[in-house]
Amino acid sequence: MKYKLISIDLDGTLLNDKKEISQEDIDTLQKLSDLGIEIIVATGRSYWSAKQFLKNSVLESVIMANNGNIVRNIINDEVILSKYLPNEDFYSLLKEGRKMDLYPIIHADHYQEGYDLIIELDKNHLKYSNYLNSTIDRYKKIENALNYNSGRILSVCYLSSVDVLEKFHNILINKYSGLYACHILKTLTKVGPMLEVMNPNGSKWNSIKEYALTKGIKSDEIISIGDDTNDLCMIKEAGLGIAMKNAHDDIKKYADKISGKTNNECGVSAVLTEIFGF
Repeated sequence: MKYKLISIDLDGTLLNDKKEISQEDIDTLQKLSDLGIEIIVATGRSYWSAKQFLKNSVLESVIMANNGNIVRNIINDEVILSKYLPNEDFYSLLKEGRKMDLYPIIHADHYQEGYDLIIELDKNHLKYSNYLNSTIDRYKKIENALNYNSGRILSVCYLSSVDVLEKFHNILINKYSGLYACHILKTLTKVGPMLEVMNPNGSKWNSIKEYALTKGIKSDEIISIGDDTNDLCMIKEAGLGIAMKNAHDDIKKYADKISGKTNNECGVSAVLTEIFGF
């Protein structure tokens, strides 16, 4: 069998717009798992958040959370791989953002301590859009993020208009070349555009590739499925890169294949059934 590993994004891909995984998708992924194909989830979400969607499924999956910056085994929560943003680069990022009156939502590796997010403003502040809703309590409020120094920063998220985020993005690329991996997510219907900033080696694909090597799996034996800019590398570099029908146009043009159905129509199941001939 040519393909040995399938990496799948959550939001806009495996999750429908109601934030549910269909039974049809679960059944198809279980069939593939039973054939010996490894299924991993690669998401921008925190590990805790991603696990909530998978813990009631039959899948025993590795979760590549925070865009691959923390990788855990869902069975025992063991950390397989971690990539943190250095403190000095984190502080430079915060100072640059404040020049534009931007305040971040910080993802940090505090899973065992019961929180994943760090904020400076009230959780209902407009600068956080709808990112922090009433059902999320795994956050810690601090007075000044410049005093935070745990050394376990996974990603830093900024919410604003596309124009503002693109300006900030360009500053990071041109002024701080090589210090950050960053991208702007454009398909998040609930929270709006979001700039994510991470360790320069942090990406879904880098972690997928590193993990696959430990299993003796080559890049051309990997299928990757996604819909947004943080999925671009894994779609471009995998043996078979699949963009969802509902994916952003910037992603579709780099995909080897586009699913015939959206995330609301069990598109993951449909395209994998087509590929594997169920």
